[in-house]
Parts: sequence; C-alpha cells; structure tokens
Amino acid sequence: MTLTRFPAICALSALLALAACGGGRTVGLPSPDIGAATVTRADFGDSDPTDWGGPGPAAYAVHGIDLSKFQSRVDWRRARAAGVNFAFIKATEGGDRLDPYFAENFRGATEAGIAPGAYHFYYFCTDAERQARWFIENVPRTPGAMPPVVDLEWNPFSPTCTYRPPAEEVRAEVTKFMDIIARHYGQRPIIYTTPDFWERNEIARLGGETWLRAVAETPDKVYPGARWTFWQYTGTGIIDGIAGPVDINVFAGSPAEWRAWRAARAI
Repeated sequence: MTLTRFPAICALSALLALAACGGGRTVGLPSPDIGAATVTRADFGDSDPTDWGGPGPAAYAVHGIDLSKFQSRVDWRRARAAGVNFAFIKATEGGDRLDPYFAENFRGATEAGIAPGAYHFYYFCTDAERQARWFIENVPRTPGAMPPVVDLEWNPFSPTCTYRPPAEEVRAEVTKFMDIIARHYGQRPIIYTTPDFWERNEIARLGGETWLRAVAETPDKVYPGARWTFWQYTGTGIIDGIAGPVDINVFAGSPAEWRAWRAARAI
C-alpha cells in the first residue's frame, strides 16, 4: 500500500450562476480550523472484526468515520476523544435527496475539532449536471472543509433505479459531475467506491484520489496496484458517542502527512 501524493463552462447556465454566487440551501456552516488538526489515537471496537493476518488498519495513525442519517445524532466530543479525526458526512443523493442530519453533523464535527467533509451518493438514473447542481445547492463552499466526495456503488435496494450503465457511460457521466464540482469548490472530488464497482467500471481510469472499501482483506489485495488516500475497513465499528454500527476508515499516512494533506486539499 502506497501513500497517495497530493495535488494542490458549467453545462447549464443556471449552474454557472449558482456557482458564481455560492448559493445554497444549507447555510451558516462553521469553518474548520486546519491548524488545530491534532491527531487523537483510535480507541474503537468492532462487532464483527476481521483477522487481517498481518498489518491492518492498526498500522495507520489517523482514523475517522463516514456516516449518514442512519447513525442519527452523534455526541461528537465523545467521538473525538475516542479517536475520530475526520468524518465524511452524507449530504445529498441523486438530484432531490438531502440527508436530514447533514448540517447538524457538519457543525457538530467541526465544533469538536474533527475534520468534516461532505459526500454525494451518485444516482445512475439522474443526469450528472442535475446531481452536481443539487450538491452545490445544499453544500456550502466552507473554507477548511475536506474536498467533496462522490460515492460510486450500485444500490441493489433502490425502489426506483436499477439501471446499470455500461462502464464507458459511467465514467463519462461521473467525469461531468466531478468537473462541475471541482470548478465550484476549487478541489477535485475524492472517489469512493467498492471492489465490484471499481473492477466492472475500470474506475482507475478516472484518475485522482480514491477512498476504497475493503473489509475482508487489505486494499493491496482487493485493488492490486491501486493508490489510495482513505481506506474504509469496517462497517460494523463501535465508537463512543455513536449509537449503533458505523463505518471506520484510515488515512494513508502519518500525522504529519495528514496535516499536509489537509492544508493542500482544504476547500
């Protein structure tokens, strides 16, 4: 596993206008203090732990979570004390869904000293421009936040969209979405994905930073040759301050590299 090295005319006229004015439905989110990014040691449990058979997530110093409405309310200060250093927070899905806990979670994480970031669950039955517009409407351009994330995975439980486009279409539409988001926020989105989606759609061809799910084996075995910045290693984590199971992740670097990444990739 290798540490990813970091980099430092919208299609719709309405989107151009929105990006120019920085408008959004969610307003007043606090700006994280990048300089206060002290790393706290992870003290987590797992209701279904994996035997990694060697160096696993414990080899990394910087741990964090991702969450959505399913975790309900979080005691962020307790979570921070337990070792949560960053939180990817669900904001939007498709072109019309907003997570009802997004703003509350973003504020709570920020106030507790946890680096916050927003993610969008991509919906393959809605065009890329509409989804980008929806994300921009609901996620303010907040200085100090982590870069946006686009969550790419199949949703077999969707009651309205079972469409699985060919790989070329997936990559083309996702590229449109990412380009619009990058122009607005000044940072290219991180790609989150799963093993089957990665392989079937050749997501490596999109380039950029990745956040990879691998809960039974380490990423070097599940995604041979892939470079990653974040690794989601369990979906059954137990963390003080959070009711029920939660996804836990690691950052692919040391505390010093984490601080450098935060400075380079902050919105």
